[in-house]
Amino acid sequence: MPRNAVIGVDIGTSSSKGVLVGLDGTLIRSAVREHTPARPGPGRFEMDAAVWWREFTELSRELTAAEDTTVAAVGVSGMGPCVLLTDEHDTPLRPAILYGVDTRSVRQIERIEARLGAEEILRRGGSALTTQAAGPKIAWIAEEEPGLYARARRLYMPSSWLVARLTGAYVLDHHSASQCTPLYDTHTHGWHAPWAAEVAPGIDLPPLRWSGEAAGTVTAEAARETGLPVGIPVTTGTIDAWAEALSVGAQHTGDLMLMYGTTMFLVHTVPKALTSPSLWGTVGALPGTRNLAGGMATSGAVTNWLRDLFADGDHAELTRLAAESGPGAGGLLMLPYFSGERTPVMDPDARGVVAGLTLSHTRGDLYRAALEATGFGVRHNIEVIEAAGGDIRRVVAVGGGTRGALWTQIVSDITGRPQELRTVTIGACYGGSLLAAQLLGDACVDDWNPVRTTVTPRAGHAGRYDELYALYRRLYPATSDLVHTLAALQDR
Repeated sequence: MPRNAVIGVDIGTSSSKGVLVGLDGTLIRSAVREHTPARPGPGRFEMDAAVWWREFTELSRELTAAEDTTVAAVGVSGMGPCVLLTDEHDTPLRPAILYGVDTRSVRQIERIEARLGAEEILRRGGSALTTQAAGPKIAWIAEEEPGLYARARRLYMPSSWLVARLTGAYVLDHHSASQCTPLYDTHTHGWHAPWAAEVAPGIDLPPLRWSGEAAGTVTAEAARETGLPVGIPVTTGTIDAWAEALSVGAQHTGDLMLMYGTTMFLVHTVPKALTSPSLWGTVGALPGTRNLAGGMATSGAVTNWLRDLFADGDHAELTRLAAESGPGAGGLLMLPYFSGERTPVMDPDARGVVAGLTLSHTRGDLYRAALEATGFGVRHNIEVIEAAGGDIRRVVAVGGGTRGALWTQIVSDITGRPQELRTVTIGACYGGSLLAAQLLGDACVDDWNPVRTTVTPRAGHAGRYDELYALYRRLYPATSDLVHTLAALQDR
């Protein structure tokens, strides 16, 4: 007899991932569809929403093809905050503009801040206005594509788009809404109508629910396309990093999740609303929770770039060479700002820098420098989180980058922080499946996904990394003027 199971699907930056999970948390099957966002210009990242739905249907059919399970609920998540605008019939009007890796909205930020006030935006919205926020991206479309914007009526993100296609419901979760700065009020947990009318006129903003609430049930049409049963519940879902945090139990006060992916993301759970102009203050995925969050624009994206640059390279071989390189990467230091930088630098015109190169440096040295650059960036974010009032008591790591021991070990060595690794580190899609299972009854993350090991900092490397971190912090201000000039040349 087929066993009951749930499906979780996450739409990420470089791939969509799906899992079929038993109601006890057992990972039955997983599947992946890789994709590449469009880059129509410097600092611009877009994606066609048709890709999201096509990949969901493919993943759903692949995961259920064996007919050994009965799917009882669906959980969804996706990258964000993204901006997909549709007309009143849910027809997308243009490709979605992606989250903070897309930096096109700098001028809109300046205009919105001038009208609404930077301090008031931070107080009400929890975050300073940056290219991470959805609001300025909507304003960019309104100003740069006015004919198209005149037909816009609805706002979607990857997770809410899947919900709409599966159930017909137009909803968004509170956490995703809190990254739509300045449209959402983090104190009242609702849309702030005056600012919504100012920044996103004419858009019928979606009703709000919490991530684990049911958004609706699978329609007959969606069932035909996906192979899922008609009438099973679908979660409201959320942004991928928050689903990742749920997948490893990092939702208690004092927890910090580190997500090792195409980008590096940090989510710290705090007991009360905290703000910092260098971080994102958000409501959490679960009712009653709040976060201070940070995100680096690149991490795995840089290691992928190096892999592709070295035509005969692969991650396993490069990781072996990086381990041989040793702490300090043979005297190399890298700024990982290859797509600008989000927190805590908040500089869309930052660029990558590799300092100290000589003719004797190797592929392993460069790869090691990239891994260490992520560690330095994480340490910088941690210092800013704690300066803003955060109290980090436990660090939990998740994501594809945790599969090799070297990267997590380097980050622990640089930050001096142990990192818990759970049994399943596949990430957001697993977190989505947990929320789906919770729609059906009790499902506890500690039972589903117990701690497998803890990465412990190696004291012998602390002095070396303290010295290099001090240099890392000096490198950005020492090169920013020159790099900004180069960024302007690239834009032209």
